[in-house]
Amino acid sequence: MLELSMHILDIAENSIRAAAKLIEICIREDISGDTLTIEIIDDGKGMNPIKTRKVLDPFFTTKKVRNVGLGLPLLEQAAKAADGRLSLKTEEGKGTHVMTLFKNSHIDRQPLGSMSDTITTLVAGNPDIDFIYTHEKGGRAFKLDTREIRKQLDGVPLSNARVLRFIKEFIEEGLKEIAAEQ
Repeated sequence: MLELSMHILDIAENSIRAAAKLIEICIREDISGDTLTIEIIDDGKGMNPIKTRKVLDPFFTTKKVRNVGLGLPLLEQAAKAADGRLSLKTEEGKGTHVMTLFKNSHIDRQPLGSMSDTITTLVAGNPDIDFIYTHEKGGRAFKLDTREIRKQLDGVPLSNARVLRFIKEFIEEGLKEIAAEQ
């Protein structure tokens, strides 16, 4: 994967397979601290301690269609390449919290990529799941919460083409306002 947004999409899809009903994605660009932090938090099934120890092994997967599980190992490798780290906290029945820290200015830090495309794709494919996307930079923040959007829709599904276009444009405008990486 060449962009961090693709890693985020992959990890969020893991959350969906783990029966999450709420997925939070938080990105913090700390220019003065020279860090980029990505957190993905879900309320899914979580993992037991045995699975948690194995999940960073690229040859371990719970998927039936392939014999490797590259999502978390590739994200960890991307973080380490940029003088960063990945931490994983999970508890069976309570969900999972993935936090990845990167040295923001590191030459090997992958670009963030299009978060508007990533979030819109997640919502389009999973209209019954709620997503909270927060992006912070320089003391300013942008937030999208599908629960709030859902309240305004009066029964129109999140997967409606006009709603998805609104979500994509809302994210793009919000990120421009806070001068976030896009």
